[in-house]
Amino acid sequence: MKLKKSTLFYYSLAEMPINIALFPILVFIPKFYTGEMGVPLALAANIILAVRIFDVFTDPVVGYINDRTNTKWGRRRPWIAVATPLLMVSIYMLFIPPEGAGALHLFLWMFLLSIATTMLIIPYYAWGAELSPDYNERSRITGWRSISGVVGSLSAQLIPTIALVFFGLGGSTNVLYIVGIASVIIMPICVFLTVLKVPESKDYVKSNISPIKGFKIMLENSPFKRLIMAFMFGGIAFSITIPLYLFFIAYVLMAEEMAIFMLTFFYLTNIVAVPFWVWLSKQIGKHKAYMCSFAMIAFAHPFYLLLGEGDFWWMLPITITTGFAAGGFAALPNSMKADVIDLDTVKSGENRSGLFFSSWSLTSKLAGSVGTWLALTALSWISFNTGTDVNNSPTQLLGLKLLFSTLPSFFFVTAIIIIWKYPITEEMHSKIRNKLNKSKKEKLLEA
Repeated sequence: MKLKKSTLFYYSLAEMPINIALFPILVFIPKFYTGEMGVPLALAANIILAVRIFDVFTDPVVGYINDRTNTKWGRRRPWIAVATPLLMVSIYMLFIPPEGAGALHLFLWMFLLSIATTMLIIPYYAWGAELSPDYNERSRITGWRSISGVVGSLSAQLIPTIALVFFGLGGSTNVLYIVGIASVIIMPICVFLTVLKVPESKDYVKSNISPIKGFKIMLENSPFKRLIMAFMFGGIAFSITIPLYLFFIAYVLMAEEMAIFMLTFFYLTNIVAVPFWVWLSKQIGKHKAYMCSFAMIAFAHPFYLLLGEGDFWWMLPITITTGFAAGGFAALPNSMKADVIDLDTVKSGENRSGLFFSSWSLTSKLAGSVGTWLALTALSWISFNTGTDVNNSPTQLLGLKLLFSTLPSFFFVTAIIIIWKYPITEEMHSKIRNKLNKSKKEKLLEA
């Protein structure tokens, strides 16, 4: 049975402020702290990577405890409510640092932000996976959530764009200040409506399996391993491009203050594309549609290599193509995750969405950190200059262009190879759901 549009709308709302905040963290924070705040490139890269190392411990713990939470308000909503204030404070301090803040400030608030994000996203995504057991309805749920997230990312650009056009406020410092304030205002409103308006599923078996046995069963889940590996390689590719996006526009195209406009085109295309990828997944299957999105972006990205100073608008058709492809990354893998969790439920006899989404969250963060580390460290290797009023040699600029345009495509192609033989089709998922329903009936008869 299809979920009401109102339920999908209210559920998706919480994704919007998360992306309003996370977009500048990925795009503007690296350049802001290495440029205006004077943190060395290599040190900034290692700080971001170090924060993610802690996630190796925190993410599984949060997922494990979340699956065992049982309150009268549900097992997912209390975590989201507690995480929101910590997330708001972390965003404010990271985006609007005090005078003299440097590497220690960056590490402290990135660390707290990571913990808060873990506490919110793991139960939030697990909640979404439990809203419907239907193969195609899950794509609809993640499609709504993805569009809301893209609207959040787009808002993170439109707000400073308005400030630039009407008030002349541009550059990374002003963008972070404006978006930081907006996030702190919008986040509690959206999260409150999600928590208040969306019901939690009570049709689940509480998890009691020990952590060691639970991870062993999860590691035996072949489709999950294939899906998470493809997601990791795709995530690394994206995470290479995201911090370099601003560097590319600022130092290659020489148009830093126009960057916000190009990013706006990217996310507008992203919104338009999500319904298409959801539709295509119904026609040819989720994993085949996912491969198509990887192939499209892998083909388009090397064309950035052809651009140089003054070619800002020549960048537009490439950006539209990559933005359209990225719509598939937003909608499809999250829907596929719910399917592999069903397979785990058949084998373990328990609903362990929190544990699976903690593994997914950890992989996402590690991919983001590895990609960012690769991008910033490689710039450091070629002695790229990131401060204001500096010049880079043609060789240094070529290095930046190669990193941004070509390196990501190798990771995208690897993701295609990994996901090629992903086995869970709509037909296979139907068999999995039949086994789950049969198991529930047997337990009811035993009771």
